[in-house]
Amino acid sequence: MKAVAKRLDGTYQHEVLVRQHRLLADEPPTNGGHDTGPTPLELLAAALASCSAITLEMYAKRKGWDVGNVEVEVEFEPAQRGAPTRFDITVKLPRHLSEEQQERLMQIVAKCPVHRTLEGEAMFREELKLV
Repeated sequence: MKAVAKRLDGTYQHEVLVRQHRLLADEPPTNGGHDTGPTPLELLAAALASCSAITLEMYAKRKGWDVGNVEVEVEFEPAQRGAPTRFDITVKLPRHLSEEQQERLMQIVAKCPVHRTLEGEAMFREELKLV
């Protein structure tokens, strides 16, 4: 997997390229940006919300469960000195699902690839290339 961020103007607006897709990332005017796209931290929350929803829907489809229009909200608080980053995930499901189905779907949400990546150990390798 690969993502590339390229600056578009003299501020913080970046075009993010992922496969054939293009997204914008920016900062709000209070941080010197133009607010033309989500901030990188908002993109992180969006990745967790969308991964949770898609993983849940894929599982439900395999089981033949009608989950209707799934909605997943992610609120986050970035790490502060002495406190880790906190993600609050709210999953909205239809009332007709049994308690067993609800419990299983919440377990599945916690197993989405982005969730597992965020809660696991990560390794970083930085490399400088002069162009």
